[in-house]
Order: sequence, then structure tokens, then C-alpha cells
Amino acid sequence: MNIITKIELQKRNKDRVNIYIDNDYAFSLSCELVYKEGLKVNEKVDIEKIKDIASKDNYLKCKNTALRIVEKAYKSEKELKDKLILKGYDNESIDKTMNFLKEYNFLSDNNYAKMYVKDKSRIQGKKKIKFDLIKKGIKDNIIEEEISSIEKEDEREGAYNLAIKKYNTIAKRENDKFKLSQKLYRFLLSKGYDYDTVSYVVKKITNMNDI
Repeated sequence: MNIITKIELQKRNKDRVNIYIDNDYAFSLSCELVYKEGLKVNEKVDIEKIKDIASKDNYLKCKNTALRIVEKAYKSEKELKDKLILKGYDNESIDKTMNFLKEYNFLSDNNYAKMYVKDKSRIQGKKKIKFDLIKKGIKDNIIEEEISSIEKEDEREGAYNLAIKKYNTIAKRENDKFKLSQKLYRFLLSKGYDYDTVSYVVKKITNMNDI
């Protein structure tokens, strides 16, 4: 049986302590968990209990980190998991954290996709939105469902608003109608709009501003 010989408050993080067993540093834990588990100096502990406590503590830290992340900005499941992996949390703690967040609706790829499409559809075409959501780990069926909610007229309006601003900028230094049209084409295609939408918008703008 091992004995806790020292519980030392960390200098850089007052919320955590270093635990020493048999005079050797063993691991660090949150003060909350030490109090909750009633750990004290000179207490006898076995290795299985230590592992269990460490596991609980890792999960607690992982969960609190995840909550801070999603409070700042809504994340897809993949984005959050990648961040937690980079911070060094173990797979078990991450999986438990993800399940907790999903259970209490802090994390939902369906909601994420819905908000993302609503926000980006004003400044991007379906192709770019779909590509970006794929990179964020959103499943194809969720993407297709939300993308299909974008009305053709709304997409054209978004493309037009972007293009007219671009036109007003480049028209100041470019008076060749063909070159101006080509720049608008490239600009809108880079924003993920399909060719039909781009063609419609560019013709509308250049005919309206026929030079």
C-alpha cells in the first residue's frame, strides 16, 4: 500500500496541486477533486484508486476546457475534438466530454451546419459552403439537408451584393468591359457560386453599368 506524503499547491495554477506518493512526485490533480475525494497527507492509497482519481480529474479538466471553447465560439464535433487532442487529453476523457456536451445540446453538428449555412449563405455560394463544412467534419447528409434550404433567388441576391461592391472597386481602375467581366467571374467563382449564378449576376451588373 502506498502513502501520500505531500500535497503541494502549484505555483502557476492555484486550482491544482501536486501529489507526492512515498516522497516521489506522482501526478497533479484539481483542488476540487482532492477535496471531493478527501485525499490527505499520510493517507494510504492503492494504485487502482489513484488511476480512478486521475481518470476523473482528466475528464473534469477536459470537460471544463471544452465548455470554455464552445462558450467562445460554436464548434463542430470534429473541430472541438481536434482542439482537445492538441491539448493532450486522453481519448476516454474526450469521448466522455463529447457525449456530455451532446447530451446537453452544447454540441450538435446539425445545429452547427444550420447556423453556418444561415451565416455564410449571404457571402458565399453553395459550393464553398459545402467544401468548408466537409473540412469541419460535418456528414454529407447533414450538409445536403442544410444546403438545400438555400433558395436560388437568395443565392443570386447574395452574389449580386458581393459583385456590385467588387465592381465599384475595380471599375475605378479598369475600363475594359471584357477584363472587368472576367474579374467579376473569377471573384464570384472563388466565392463558391455556380457558373449559372455567376453568369446571371455578371451580365446583370455589366449591362446595367454598360460602358
